Amino acid sequence: MNKITKDPMFRYLALLSIAATVGLQVWRTLFNNFAVEIVHLEGNHIGIIQSVREIPGFLALLIIYIILIVKEHRLSALSIAILGFGVGITGIFPSYTGLIATTMIMSFGFHYFETTNQSLTLQYFDQDSSPLVIGKLRSYGAAANIAVGIFIYFISYILSYKATFVLIGLVIVIVGTWGILQNPTREGIPLQHKKMIFKKKYWLYYLLTFMAGARRQIFVAFAVFLLVKKFEFSIQEITMLFVLNNTINYFLNPLIGKAIIKFGERRVLSLEYFSLIIIFIGYAFVESKAIIVVLYVLDHIFFNFAMGIRTYFQKIGDPKDIAPSMAVGFTINHIAAVIIPALGGLMWILDYRIPFIAGAVMSAISLSLVQFIKYKKNKITYVQK
Repeated sequence: MNKITKDPMFRYLALLSIAATVGLQVWRTLFNNFAVEIVHLEGNHIGIIQSVREIPGFLALLIIYIILIVKEHRLSALSIAILGFGVGITGIFPSYTGLIATTMIMSFGFHYFETTNQSLTLQYFDQDSSPLVIGKLRSYGAAANIAVGIFIYFISYILSYKATFVLIGLVIVIVGTWGILQNPTREGIPLQHKKMIFKKKYWLYYLLTFMAGARRQIFVAFAVFLLVKKFEFSIQEITMLFVLNNTINYFLNPLIGKAIIKFGERRVLSLEYFSLIIIFIGYAFVESKAIIVVLYVLDHIFFNFAMGIRTYFQKIGDPKDIAPSMAVGFTINHIAAVIIPALGGLMWILDYRIPFIAGAVMSAISLSLVQFIKYKKNKITYVQK
């Protein structure tokens, strides 16, 4: 691992990943309370905004064409700067339409960074080290989120939502600007296809990615909203919950990477999907504030297991297909993600349990799909049935 951490690309991605996770965490920590307390939004409004937030992910396919004129690592840094700008201006426009606009800007930055981050990680690190790299980067992000969570907890008594958004956004813009001026690349990396890539042999990767996007949006759009709306969590309680999650994930993420190497993607992903069935059912029917906290923490832990979908692709994919396939994968991931939050918001009005029951069904489908990953002599193959 020491050799990996000395790689200029690892250090580059580590700093940008920290900025990205901090930006998203600040936005997620403040957004629901800001939306409820300041803008006075309801579940249907939240659903629409969360759907809008996923449109840039749906448009990640455009990255294939952007990297024709912008080097991929510079696009990654530029995306961080855009993310910081979007976060920074969120509190300046405290209205429904204002939140839609600022969310869109923030989301373009985050999703385009995540796409390029995944691509660069799989290009620059081999099958034996990429799970460790992904786990380590997530661990760094968790550590940064702990610090920013504690910061928000105390600063929320002093600064307004507007000032907090501006302060964090400015820091992220500075990091993105630094990244644009760096060049961590090296020779010998396979040149990436700069066109759309769809191959029959990637069918399972496409399906798992699609279901992950659909299922994940139930959690992103409605889990925290459930805590705020039904269980009346304060901004301080939400912040401390995020700190707890990130403390756990700081230690756990590297272990998840090691588990993928030792046990393989099928077993790790099966554990995730089976657990999520129980967690989503719990969201729908639990009335205890303490139990809902446990479910939320577990949900946050199992989200990190999804790195197995990417490492699975690395084992079955052509090295030259990585960049376009990550972009295609992100678009597939967000097809359902654009629709589900808005639809879930309407279902919330009828009964808040419906979106979470749907999440349990999606997890069951994913559990069935992942069984198509087969092993031969500790290597992954794909099968067509």
